Amino acid sequence: MKLMRLGAPGEERPAVLAHDGRTHDLSGITGDIDGHFLAGGGVERVRTALGSAALPVLDPTGMRVGAPVARPGKVVCIGLNYRDHAEETGAAVPARPVVFMKDPGTVVGPYDTVLIPRGSAKTDWEVELAVVIGRRARYLAGPSDAVGVIAGFAVSNDVSERAFQLELSHQWDLGKSCETFNPLGPWLVTADEVPDPQALGLRLAVNGVPRQNGTTGNMVFDVAYIVWYLSQYMVLEPGDVINTGTPAGVALGLPNTPYLRAGDTVELAIDELGSQRQTFENA
Repeated sequence: MKLMRLGAPGEERPAVLAHDGRTHDLSGITGDIDGHFLAGGGVERVRTALGSAALPVLDPTGMRVGAPVARPGKVVCIGLNYRDHAEETGAAVPARPVVFMKDPGTVVGPYDTVLIPRGSAKTDWEVELAVVIGRRARYLAGPSDAVGVIAGFAVSNDVSERAFQLELSHQWDLGKSCETFNPLGPWLVTADEVPDPQALGLRLAVNGVPRQNGTTGNMVFDVAYIVWYLSQYMVLEPGDVINTGTPAGVALGLPNTPYLRAGDTVELAIDELGSQRQTFENA
């Protein structure tokens, strides 16, 4: 299933895009798609309602697409998780996952405007596979247990300000947590529809020029390992989002490639998970 949220910011209504291409309103089942919905069997309720043709059809024409998960408790990110990305930035391939946090308030819709922060000279792009947690994960016994706690997957743009990230602090959070810096969606594609998260192509273009073209098969640490690893150090709650890293092709790693400026457009996509498009403006 492809779960989504439609409407103005703060007024989104839950919906599902069915296999027949029709969009159905989920307002009769849940008030929102959030951690409570995911933990409380919401996905199964939607599946049952779809099977019984009990959901009203919704016309999404002209409606804003919001982030498919409301109010994530945390956004956890994995850095340098593609071999080619580590190489292009001159970093060693890590022996353990590089973990940092991103302000969950950065999460916006997949077509929303992204703001270039004041004082920025190096705002950059990063197409990433996002994992959405569906069940509480605490000290999982091994990577094989990760499958049971993943609700689904989404496209994520881990927008980054490189000067803030690398020059102003020993930690990366300043360059990762600026306003609007995490477009997510358009859908939360349930895990049953993504049989192999390590076989997905990722692509990104800036102003129509291809910049990133990779595959999740090039991850240093795969999705199952990441979820297991994180559960050893923090409790993952339903609705939490994990950004799993980006392939080569970011401005930081491309000599003489300009960083993002007001008026630029970024388009990104992941196989089976949909596409995004953002225009960048000055804050």
